[in-house]
Amino acid sequence: MNLSDILNFQLLPKSNSVMELLSLNEKTKEQGLVLTPDDIKTLVVFRNKVLRDYARVELGIEVLQELIKVFSSSPYMEKDHYVDTLNELQEIFYYLRNETEDKVEDIKLIMKMNDYFNGSCAGSVELLRSKMEELAENFKKDMMCLDSLFEGDESAWD
Repeated sequence: MNLSDILNFQLLPKSNSVMELLSLNEKTKEQGLVLTPDDIKTLVVFRNKVLRDYARVELGIEVLQELIKVFSSSPYMEKDHYVDTLNELQEIFYYLRNETEDKVEDIKLIMKMNDYFNGSCAGSVELLRSKMEELAENFKKDMMCLDSLFEGDESAWD
């Protein structure tokens, strides 16, 4: 077992974290989106895999909570693909987190993803992934230019 596995906690069936995620169903059921305890287990197992793959450590479930809160209101979120889409969104998020070197707040990344998902991507996760890769590349280029002058500025994400 590596350090990442130890630090990225595992959720127990009756844990507060599971209950917090289940409580989000009260909001999301209005859109016909409901997570079961098995769905949450699937999301957390995938989250832990993505964190391991990107060599990241997260001690809480706040990112997953925000993804659910923000994306559940999307007209493109379908109940038959809800868990799969959330998993893909988690992967895109942590990819962006690494590519932006943690210089952009979580909520700003999530809102940018949501804007594209509901806008030019029209609910396509593949298009979103492509747009976010392009955005990350542009961010890196901008940071290289800015770093030579002064400390990075995340105002472009506002």
